[in-house]
Amino acid sequence: MQRRVRVPVAITLVVTSLMANLLTACSGNQTAENPSPGSSPAATGSSPAAAGGDGGLKLGALLPITGDLAAIGQNMPEAAQLAVDTINACGGVNGKPVTLVKEDDQTDPAAGAAAMSKLAESDKVAGVVGSFASSVSGAAVDIAARNKIMLVSPGSTSPVFTDRAKKGDFQGYWARTAPPDTYQAAALAALAKKKGFENVGTVVINNDYGVGFEQAFVNALTKAGGKLTNKDKPVRYDPKAPTLDSEAAAAFANKPDAVAAVLYTETGSLLLQAAYKQGLTKGVTVLLTDGVYSEDFTKQVGKGTDGKSIIAGALGTVPGADGKALEAFTKLWKEKTGKEVTAFVPHTWDAAILMMLAAEAAKANTGEAIQSKIREVAGGPGTEVSDACQAMELVRKGEDINYQGASGNVDIDENGDVVGSYDVWTVNDDGTLKVIDKVSPAL
Repeated sequence: MQRRVRVPVAITLVVTSLMANLLTACSGNQTAENPSPGSSPAATGSSPAAAGGDGGLKLGALLPITGDLAAIGQNMPEAAQLAVDTINACGGVNGKPVTLVKEDDQTDPAAGAAAMSKLAESDKVAGVVGSFASSVSGAAVDIAARNKIMLVSPGSTSPVFTDRAKKGDFQGYWARTAPPDTYQAAALAALAKKKGFENVGTVVINNDYGVGFEQAFVNALTKAGGKLTNKDKPVRYDPKAPTLDSEAAAAFANKPDAVAAVLYTETGSLLLQAAYKQGLTKGVTVLLTDGVYSEDFTKQVGKGTDGKSIIAGALGTVPGADGKALEAFTKLWKEKTGKEVTAFVPHTWDAAILMMLAAEAAKANTGEAIQSKIREVAGGPGTEVSDACQAMELVRKGEDINYQGASGNVDIDENGDVVGSYDVWTVNDDGTLKVIDKVSPAL
């Protein structure tokens, strides 16, 4: 057995302090004398932006390029980069270019927390666009708040964040440009009522997003007069479970008219396949949400023996984009990327634009500066403006603005929340998706 030697705490602290000072000195010499190849002053890791120095504003992007939400998340970093490029083209923030550091959170809370720590401690960003998954944002937000970094999510919709914000957990360093699921759950319940579904089952991924949505949906549906077929036995599936056969059977039991399924793409497709193979989906409408609003999802679910999508006729809700800047943004996005605007791309653009406007309004490139001004530029009493560069120019002149985004009016309240509208979408026989209606939350 190897014998462990206990080092006195005082010695440990002294050694740690000496090493930290040495590393700081070396880092400063490396930056001043030997910057890394190809780096610019605005892009070096030693930028003092987070400390309120003279460096340009540095932002991070913590988004799912891989993992369970990659099908939806893969365009989000591009939207954040387009926002930064656009503002840099019209003068940057506080007279200097903005730098964006991108991290893949892998749709995994542990990976997201590690990436957030890197952005805070190594990259020293002032603000972060992210994350998308509520579970990842939940792991990242405490790190952000502790380091006084503004975290603005384009799609983490769990009601948990509202509850924690009311308790003061985030100290104002949290906001989102997509509305919380208290609204979307109510919208989905309103859709169920509109379609005449009297008995509804539920199945959700067992994380902050799924459980938070489920609870809000059950409350809204019950309030609207609907009945839950599994109210006393909610079905919550483990995304790492080897099979989902029993969860599928439980969700579709008791002859529901519809099943509200709050899923992620990879694991959710497996659950619906399991339900289909057991013959449970016939005559039952599947109600879906924003987490699977992607044709990659329907492809993974697959087709039946008749050649049609297993979930043809399924209905879903997704936060819509109806902001005054949407038309111009859509044109710019297509010009720069050659792609169609997908879900949450406008929300990502708005998250980045708001932080840059807030830093300019505060005349400082720090997280504290962004936190102090973001609500003011998002929904203050100033001039309504939807063009990002025009908004930046007005702020530079010291004028008050009310930024009107691509996703919506982005009026952020004291809990970091916005109110939005919802598109209703359906799955066609061939697995393609089509927006067919709009629905408002009936709270």
